Amino acid sequence: QVQLGQFGGGLVQAGGSLRLSCVGSGHTFSPYALGWFRQAPGKEREFVATINRSGTVTTYADSVKGRFSISRDNPKNTMNLQMNSLKPEDTAIYYCAARWGDVSSDPNRYDYWGQGTQVTVSS
Repeated sequence: QVQLGQFGGGLVQAGGSLRLSCVGSGHTFSPYALGWFRQAPGKEREFVATINRSGTVTTYADSVKGRFSISRDNPKNTMNLQMNSLKPEDTAIYYCAARWGDVSSDPNRYDYWGQGTQVTVSS
């Protein structure tokens, strides 16, 4: 099974950018569909973006489309989320996740999770 470690995040002003990284260990990344999810205080965990096993198909939540970009590098066992034009409503704990097989926007379908990283966008 794969273990996921997250890097990046922090505090940024509205309109700024941040980059999150997720590094896998224990198993090669290539059989896994990957995703980013986030959870704001008092809210349920929600879908942000997913990327298929080969990295050729990506999907985004409407709220981040055009501002966020997900990518992966299978030989390096890494996945990134580039976040531009950040808004205060993007403030949340961000999690990377992996599941064996096809992508899904349902967080309950993911088996492996990173530790989470805080993203705070000030107005």
